Amino acid sequence: MMLADMGAEVLRIDRPNPSGLGIIVDERHQLHYRGRRSVAIDLKDHSGVELALRLAGSADVLIEGFRPGVMEKLGLGPEVCLRRNGKLVYGRMTGWGQSGPLAGAAGHDINYIALAGVLHTIGQSAEPPVPPLNLVGDFGGGALYLAFGVLCALHEAAKSGRGQVVDAAMVEGAASLMTMIFGLAATGSWQDRRQTNILDGAAPYYGAYETSDGQYVSVGAIEPKFYAQLLDRLELTGDPDMQEQNNRNRWPEMKRKMAAKFKTKTRDQWCRIMEGSDACFAPVLSLNEVSRHPHMTAREAFVAVDGLVQPAPAPRFSRSKPKIQGPPPRAGQHTGEALRDWGIEAEEIAQLMAGGVIVSSADG
Repeated sequence: MMLADMGAEVLRIDRPNPSGLGIIVDERHQLHYRGRRSVAIDLKDHSGVELALRLAGSADVLIEGFRPGVMEKLGLGPEVCLRRNGKLVYGRMTGWGQSGPLAGAAGHDINYIALAGVLHTIGQSAEPPVPPLNLVGDFGGGALYLAFGVLCALHEAAKSGRGQVVDAAMVEGAASLMTMIFGLAATGSWQDRRQTNILDGAAPYYGAYETSDGQYVSVGAIEPKFYAQLLDRLELTGDPDMQEQNNRNRWPEMKRKMAAKFKTKTRDQWCRIMEGSDACFAPVLSLNEVSRHPHMTAREAFVAVDGLVQPAPAPRFSRSKPKIQGPPPRAGQHTGEALRDWGIEAEEIAQLMAGGVIVSSADG
């Protein structure tokens, strides 16, 4: 999605009868599949494998997300593909990596971030750890690090003329995201227990508070000058209990007083008092509210594609204009047209279609 949003021509190879994500039935709601075309190829057929190799032969990048060894068994491993295309960047996305004792095991985001030390740090002290959705493993430690690796390899290939394999493991990307926390722990500034640190919900000035209408607001006033602004707007500046900002022994009482203050007004009332100030404040918005917030509206942070509101491409550039190239495709929606654009003759496409090697859902 990120590469497509930045203007890359992304061609997705789907199974002729894909099972889908499982939790999403309608393809058009798989928003992270946006911006690419789909061809349906039977990779269990020798002709389908050969077709995929020809596509890889004219591509800049190939990305695959199977368990280690699956692409090799299909005849589409990196050695074969790099023989066809010496400048190919071969991106491999797995949870555990291409090697190691767990490489062949199944897993999901929660498992990868658990092994990386991330999950242990998130949640309340007396409760089990709380999964941060699947943002840290799948998307942060996985997709973002893969995209970064792919672009680094492309940059290097432009100088060396040689492609290479990018081994992106979610467990390693998630661990990399924790680099600052490991550094703090090494100095003794970070305790290895949940909800005892500045950023994990223990500090009174960094957390979420309930308002009188049952909504929530967030504060993150870490720096002393910002903490002073927060106290001013809470009318707690003169309270002696609130003066020693980083006295951990005082945190529970400070938090209790701040919680009581925030319960005196609604979320919208606190927005009028604090939004736009240096108190480091923001309302906790639901998914239905985010796109309507004035700041997000002014930034055009959300767009509608095919009638569905979704996050706009990020980041932004001074000259280039990223854009969503289209809605999520059905599997095989572009089989015929995309293969023609990639240099496959119409007669061959018709033969492959008749033989069931490729499938089109263009009229589906």
